[in-house]
Order: sequence, then C-alpha cells, then structure tokens
Amino acid sequence: MADRPLHLLLVDDHPIVRTGLRMLFQSEPDMQVVGEVDSGAEAIVAVQKLHPDVVIMDVAMPGMNGIEATRQIKANSPETAVLALTMHEDEQYFFAMLNAGASGYIPKRAAPDDLVAAIRVVAEGNVFLYSSLARFLMKDIAEQKLTATSEDDGLTAREIEVLTLIAEGSTSREIAEELVISVKTVERHRENIMRKLDVHSRVELVKYAIRRGLIQPE
Repeated sequence: MADRPLHLLLVDDHPIVRTGLRMLFQSEPDMQVVGEVDSGAEAIVAVQKLHPDVVIMDVAMPGMNGIEATRQIKANSPETAVLALTMHEDEQYFFAMLNAGASGYIPKRAAPDDLVAAIRVVAEGNVFLYSSLARFLMKDIAEQKLTATSEDDGLTAREIEVLTLIAEGSTSREIAEELVISVKTVERHRENIMRKLDVHSRVELVKYAIRRGLIQPE
C-alpha cells in the first residue's frame, strides 16, 4: 500500500455523513474514497468489486446492519479492515462489532483527526479502540480469569516486545523501526504469538496484553 493511497469504502445510510467523510478524506494525501454505499448488503458486494483497504462501517442501518455485513466481509475478504464509525457507544454494539471482525470502533462524535488516525492504524493490521470505550474492555477482562501465566504462555522476550507494541496500537512499520527489524519479521512474530496464545483476532491480543499487565488502557 506504500505506493498508493489507502482505498476506503464508506458505508452509511445517511448521505450527509458520507459527504462529510468524503470531504475529510479528500484532504488526506494518503487516502482515497473508492466507493460509498448505504447498506450492509451493498457493502458486501462493493468490497468484492472494489477491494478497499479499509471499510468505514456504520452499525445501525435498515436491512442488513453493520454487524452482519462486517461478519460476511471478513469471511470473504479477511485482508480487508473494518472500522466501525457509529453514534452508538454502548457495550452491546461495541462487542458485537469486534466479535464480527472489526479492527476498530470509534464514535461519530470523535474529532476528525482521531478518525484519520484510526484508519491508518487498522490499515496496518492493528486495533484502534476509542479511549472513552476502554471501560467496556476492562469490564470484560475483569470478568475473565487468566488461564496462562507469564511462565507458561511460551512467548519469547522478543515476542513479548512485539505483543506490547501491537497492543499499544503501533503499526507493523513502526514496530519494525522501533525494534530495528524488518516488517516481514514483525508479521512472522505476530503469527507466532497468535498461534502460541491460541487467539484469532487482534482484539484478543490487546485483551491478553492488558490481562498480563503489559499495557494499561486509558
């Protein structure tokens, strides 16, 4: 993606919202809106046709909602990142979208700069959670018991470094620069970490890092 702008697909049933988003992204040289649709069903078709890097997905829409659309998009195109952009800031929608495969969740009241930053984070394969929503994550973690101790999770010192940086929201490129390794090596560490911990999403990696005390959410 380094040689071209990030390709974005806008999914929202309100035309004025899509227009505002398009205007925002037009001012970002590394972003390009390649399509916009007003329903979850249309989003699934558009992803197959346009192959966007990131889908900015509304949650509550008539017909197929953003949750089911995200689930189907990730099943068909796992390499496509989905960022939830919604007016709903409750626990039910938050976890429903993350469990469906979204890589981030940000409210529509967020500052434009936060949205732009979130897109760049999820485009790199990382997780973006708006800071005010951290309480949902902490509540979920508090209700779980850590079944693996720091001695038996099998992670090497380098893998713990990579896991910590992933959980802090660093991109693969930033991790590579920080640790003076290649991006390909970062990706290999990520795959090994997920295999050893038997987790299947980046959100689970973040939750694990918090439970182990590697990071403290805001």
